[in-house]
Amino acid sequence: MKGTIAVLPGDGIGPEIMSSALRVLDAVNKRYKHEITTKTALVAGPAYDKYGIHLPEESIDICSKADAILFGAVGGPVDDQENPKWKDAEKNVILDLRKKFDLFANLRPLRVFAGAENFSPLKPELVAGMNVLIIRELVSGIYFGPRKRYKENDEEIAEETSRYKWSEIERIVRVAFAAATNRKKKLTVVDKANVLETSRLWREVVRSLEKEYKDVKVDFMFVDNAAQQLVRSPAIFDVIVTDNLFGDILSDLGGAVVGSLGLLPSASLNGKKFGLYEPVHGSAPDIAGKGIANPAAQILSLAMLLRHTFELGKEADVIEKAIRDVLASGDRTRDLGGKLSTEEFTSCVIDKLTS
Repeated sequence: MKGTIAVLPGDGIGPEIMSSALRVLDAVNKRYKHEITTKTALVAGPAYDKYGIHLPEESIDICSKADAILFGAVGGPVDDQENPKWKDAEKNVILDLRKKFDLFANLRPLRVFAGAENFSPLKPELVAGMNVLIIRELVSGIYFGPRKRYKENDEEIAEETSRYKWSEIERIVRVAFAAATNRKKKLTVVDKANVLETSRLWREVVRSLEKEYKDVKVDFMFVDNAAQQLVRSPAIFDVIVTDNLFGDILSDLGGAVVGSLGLLPSASLNGKKFGLYEPVHGSAPDIAGKGIANPAAQILSLAMLLRHTFELGKEADVIEKAIRDVLASGDRTRDLGGKLSTEEFTSCVIDKLTS
């Protein structure tokens, strides 16, 4: 297999955990005789330092010529967000890349690995074996609809509009049906159809497609109930599909249920196998440069990249198993109660991967 990955380390711990993922990629290349190369580009803080903007054309060009993007993290210190270097950095990078490459399908796997049940705030028996996939529509809805600020009778008013086309809903729902077909064949559509017209359109689209996926059992759930069930009984879910706003909230809630952002990868895909793959955690500037960041989510994001863009399922499975085996052995970084440095944890994963 030959291919190219655009590498965007970003801010904070991004460069450190990205280095770990690239070490794992190198091990995969050697074991399976692949020739997957990388090209690094600047975004966010480092790009602002050099170009005065967060997403320069040079970086977009590198991404355009690659098969996929492996992303690190973006953002500076919480108390310095009004600094032009950090202000709107996430919006200027992540949202612009999503729109530029039409990355409409966000896949957020929520898995609790054996031996990691105690990281969850829930009782271990509730999350044991948890394996939920949230699929979120990513480039439409209220985040991308018309918005305005104005005054009426001297009172300040703000408006955002949630807007969805049938075709925008259909393509994300098809991704969800396909995912459910390859899993437990259960799809939960989360909405607020008792109130919102966009949710009613979502239901119409889903019902129009059900006959094409007869093996998949579909149920509909209001978002408030879904939030309750994700906390009370997460095992009832297999694949969840929902809109941009609800998906944003539920995927973060699901991350809290799993109990460690350091173990959660994500993928944002278009319809042509191109995707942006990134850990869901932030840039953690408070621990940057200390060599203690947990690289697991970044490495698992690489595994998702190999599976979805390059269709290297076996290699992705091997990486994920290596992570599981390392955690089960008790070798962990400090955020998980262990003592390993970023590099030491990565070496443990590579040892499992190559043994």
